[in-house]
Amino acid sequence: MIFDYIQTTAEQKDILDIARQICEKELLPQVPELDRTGTYPRDVAKKLFDAGLYALEVPEQYGGMGVSHETNFLLAETLGYYDAGFGFTFHAGSMGAECIFMGGTEAQKQFAANELLNGKTFAFCLTEPACGSDAASIATTATREGDAYVIKGNKCFISGAELADYFVVATTIDRSLKYKGITLFLVEKERGVQIAKHEEKMGIRLSPTNEVVFDDIRVPADHMIGAEGRGWGIVMRNMEVVRPTSMNFATGIAMRAVDEAVNYAKVRTQFGQPIIRLQGLNFLLAEMLERTMVSHGALMNIAHLLDHGMPLNGMGSATKIYASQTASWVASKAVEVLGGYGYMREYPVEKLMRDAKIFEIFEGTNQIQQVVLGAMLSK
Repeated sequence: MIFDYIQTTAEQKDILDIARQICEKELLPQVPELDRTGTYPRDVAKKLFDAGLYALEVPEQYGGMGVSHETNFLLAETLGYYDAGFGFTFHAGSMGAECIFMGGTEAQKQFAANELLNGKTFAFCLTEPACGSDAASIATTATREGDAYVIKGNKCFISGAELADYFVVATTIDRSLKYKGITLFLVEKERGVQIAKHEEKMGIRLSPTNEVVFDDIRVPADHMIGAEGRGWGIVMRNMEVVRPTSMNFATGIAMRAVDEAVNYAKVRTQFGQPIIRLQGLNFLLAEMLERTMVSHGALMNIAHLLDHGMPLNGMGSATKIYASQTASWVASKAVEVLGGYGYMREYPVEKLMRDAKIFEIFEGTNQIQQVVLGAMLSK
């Protein structure tokens, strides 16, 4: 397995071994049917939670393990290897609370930590039907009424919404202010949040994606995260962590694609020999491994920068582009290595190709990342 090439500490190895054992035994046998039906395996998520692998990033001062970004990245990569949709959603349940740890009050941080450590999940609600890449143009409003705010608007493509207990919602107090009006709120599902349309997606089908409706939802003023108009800064800081974390699931897809292609090439015989001995195909497999390992290394560098509080200076955008493109390219090449069999649902590589595509689109499209990099060059 490609994991044999990954260097880890003893603590990291223990965490990853537990995750692999659970995924091998409990998740993999279910994946074909779960992919067909578009179902999230709550039973597997419960086993990972019981094993202590949920919300590992909760800071120690609030009762969590406070693991490094490097460890969190490695776990995401491992879960992505077995199923990126499941892994992304399992991880997203705690990543949704990152905005609270970055900009909330001490009371809010302790509350979020306690809820996460008890298995509760937080969904981050930013994207809207008429607002994708131009995230500062959100239309969901928060109107002050006495000691509360009334939230009204629709969010779309929200990962894990139907599983969430809480929602971190990006609103605007004044649309004319653009990003200077963006304000975040913590909203409990029980306040009347409506989970609407369940999206039927091409890939990552184990990850439920929904429209979420906030129809005059009243929340106390102390549910605001940060201050009025300060939400955009928190969102940007949050994305600097969430974006590269998510790309580890893409690298997990690439790793799985390499393993599937290599394993097939070792047993598939043509012209009197295993096809892995055919130089043209052998070189292709080598390039698949090469690109995958570069993605892994780039993401570990991002983890190092985050763990040491150092600015990414465009590395986040560049790595997002490379890791997502690599996952799509490697998965596509794995289908080609398997030939006609690769195109059949009996084999897992066609699913890997479907799963990989979304990583070029969400968490800020690759084109938007190029805009960011281009702007750096223009200064």
